[in-house]
Amino acid sequence: MQNNPWLIILVVVLIIGAGYVLTRPDQRTDAQHIGDAISELPNGVNKAARELKDRTPAQRIGDEIKDEVKR
Repeated sequence: MQNNPWLIILVVVLIIGAGYVLTRPDQRTDAQHIGDAISELPNGVNKAARELKDRTPAQRIGDEIKDEVKR
Protein backbone atom coordinates (compact mmCIF):
# COMPACT_ATOMS: atom_id res chain seq x y z
CA MET A 1 0.00 0.00 0.00
CA GLN A 2 1.47 3.33 -1.06
CA ASN A 3 1.23 6.34 1.20
CA ASN A 4 -0.86 8.99 -0.45
CA PRO A 5 0.86 12.36 0.21
CA TRP A 6 -2.47 14.22 -0.01
CA LEU A 7 -3.93 12.06 2.74
CA ILE A 8 -0.94 12.76 4.99
CA ILE A 9 -1.21 16.50 4.28
CA LEU A 10 -4.95 16.42 5.03
CA VAL A 11 -4.40 14.66 8.36
CA VAL A 12 -1.69 17.15 9.37
CA VAL A 13 -3.91 20.11 8.45
CA LEU A 14 -6.83 18.65 10.44
CA ILE A 15 -4.63 18.12 13.51
CA ILE A 16 -3.27 21.67 13.34
CA GLY A 17 -6.78 23.06 12.82
CA ALA A 18 -8.19 21.13 15.77
CA GLY A 19 -5.32 22.32 17.95
CA TYR A 20 -5.99 25.92 16.97
CA VAL A 21 -9.74 25.67 17.59
CA LEU A 22 -9.30 24.05 21.01
CA THR A 23 -6.68 26.53 22.23
CA ARG A 24 -7.88 29.82 20.74
CA PRO A 25 -8.60 32.57 23.26
CA ASP A 26 -12.10 33.35 24.43
CA GLN A 27 -13.45 36.12 22.20
CA ARG A 28 -16.71 36.82 24.00
CA THR A 29 -17.39 40.40 25.08
CA ASP A 30 -17.96 41.33 28.72
CA ALA A 31 -21.68 41.58 28.04
CA GLN A 32 -21.69 38.05 26.60
CA HIS A 33 -19.81 36.77 29.66
CA ILE A 34 -22.43 38.31 31.94
CA GLY A 35 -25.30 37.01 29.82
CA ASP A 36 -23.85 33.49 29.87
CA ALA A 37 -23.37 33.70 33.64
CA ILE A 38 -27.00 34.75 34.13
CA SER A 39 -28.11 31.86 31.91
CA GLU A 40 -26.11 29.41 34.05
CA LEU A 41 -27.48 30.61 37.41
CA PRO A 42 -30.20 27.91 37.51
CA ASN A 43 -27.42 25.31 37.24
CA GLY A 44 -25.51 26.66 40.22
CA VAL A 45 -23.48 29.67 41.29
CA ASN A 46 -20.16 27.94 40.60
CA LYS A 47 -21.11 27.25 36.98
CA ALA A 48 -22.32 30.82 36.59
CA ALA A 49 -19.06 32.18 38.02
CA ARG A 50 -17.08 30.06 35.55
CA GLU A 51 -18.76 31.89 32.69
CA LEU A 52 -17.20 35.17 33.83
CA LYS A 53 -13.68 33.85 33.17
CA ASP A 54 -11.88 33.74 29.85
CA ARG A 55 -11.51 30.05 28.98
CA THR A 56 -10.42 28.25 25.85
CA PRO A 57 -12.83 25.80 24.21
CA ALA A 58 -10.70 22.94 25.52
CA GLN A 59 -11.08 24.25 29.09
CA ARG A 60 -14.84 24.58 28.61
CA ILE A 61 -15.08 21.00 27.34
CA GLY A 62 -12.95 19.81 30.27
CA ASP A 63 -15.24 21.58 32.74
CA GLU A 64 -18.30 19.95 31.17
CA ILE A 65 -16.69 16.52 31.42
CA LYS A 66 -15.80 17.11 35.09
CA ASP A 67 -19.38 18.19 35.81
CA GLU A 68 -20.77 15.02 34.20
CA VAL A 69 -18.37 12.78 36.11
CA LYS A 70 -19.46 14.38 39.41
CA ARG A 71 -23.10 13.44 38.73
